[in-house]
Amino acid sequence: MTATSRKDSKGRKLHTGESQRKDGIYLYRYTDAYTGKRTSVYANDLPELRRKEKAIAKDIDDNILTDISTKNLTLNTLFERYLGIIVIDDGTKINYQNMWNIHVRDTIGNIKVVNLRASHIMSLYSGMSNDKYAHNTIKYIHLMIFPALEMAVDDDIIRKNPAKNALSSEYGEEPKKKEALEVSEQQRLLDFMNKSNIYRKYIPLITIMSETALRCGELIGITFKDIDFKNKELRIDHQLTYKNYKDGNGCMFRIKKPKTKAGIRTIPLTDRACDAFREQRKQNFQAGIFCTFEIEGITDFVFLTKNGRPMMPNALNNVLYNIVKNYNSCTDGTQTIEQFSSHVMRHTGCTNMARAGINVKATQYVMGHAHSDVTMDVYNHLNNKTDVKLEFSKFEKNGTKMVQ
Repeated sequence: MTATSRKDSKGRKLHTGESQRKDGIYLYRYTDAYTGKRTSVYANDLPELRRKEKAIAKDIDDNILTDISTKNLTLNTLFERYLGIIVIDDGTKINYQNMWNIHVRDTIGNIKVVNLRASHIMSLYSGMSNDKYAHNTIKYIHLMIFPALEMAVDDDIIRKNPAKNALSSEYGEEPKKKEALEVSEQQRLLDFMNKSNIYRKYIPLITIMSETALRCGELIGITFKDIDFKNKELRIDHQLTYKNYKDGNGCMFRIKKPKTKAGIRTIPLTDRACDAFREQRKQNFQAGIFCTFEIEGITDFVFLTKNGRPMMPNALNNVLYNIVKNYNSCTDGTQTIEQFSSHVMRHTGCTNMARAGINVKATQYVMGHAHSDVTMDVYNHLNNKTDVKLEFSKFEKNGTKMVQ
């Protein structure tokens, strides 16, 4: 018995799996090799259907998934899957989600991963650049998109990563240089605070910031238990954060462990730092302020509000803002100081160590950096005339003399 070949309405022979509906639409059905499910693709004419069949055959040969749910996977869904797999702390995850929602979700997030091209991603970065976003912000977005798509490559959803060469150094504004405070600026601020009935109480705080170069979260997370006055040491093994973790509880304090082993350290304290900690404890006692808060088993925080709660990060920066604002209002306009954040105070503390001639590796340890190049490239701002003169005076004092 001879098999009867199937044909379309134009008399063309149809291959296995092909058919034509009554409305003229062409259909190709096949079994997905991974899911075992019967899957269909459609086309308006036979040549278009054959092109789709060819693409499916290539995907199957290359072990690329071909089921409908995979083909319909959007970048947003892929990112959510990626975010659920990687191991990061809650704070970082929230930052990722917020940045994604602002910049990606409604721009290229709804594009199907299989249809996503480098031009889509480059267009996103270009648009952000035109909107005057910093290069580091665009890079931050890229560091979410790229690994998510790399996971899609590893999962055989796509053959290659369209984000691979999408990031250019030309995208975005150059980062503003975070200048450390000059020695004279630090001294003028302390002199102003010492004469102020309002800001004198913050001298221990400012002193500790400049002497230790701690991160904001490390600073506000210090407890008196962390301080070893006898050996003049400070143990750093946690940070204190305050944000909305989107768990229905609103904004709250949490203890955050360092991201790297380098963040866990015991740093030496100068006599100035030890005296500042003692003065802060004395101020708390005289004001009748005692720590009433316990966060994940940690209590007895050093820097407190009048209600005995730990200081929040934004409160710390508000203190710095108000000090500078009021200092500037008392000057004749020739010695004003630019507004700065707690991060600039960290720069300042590190630069003070460099000015004092402390070895880079020692400074790296105190800063909690995993790599010394971060210490060198980001934090050491020995670039003004005063700093250069200071370095040359050290050279003159300690340098090798020429034989006469």
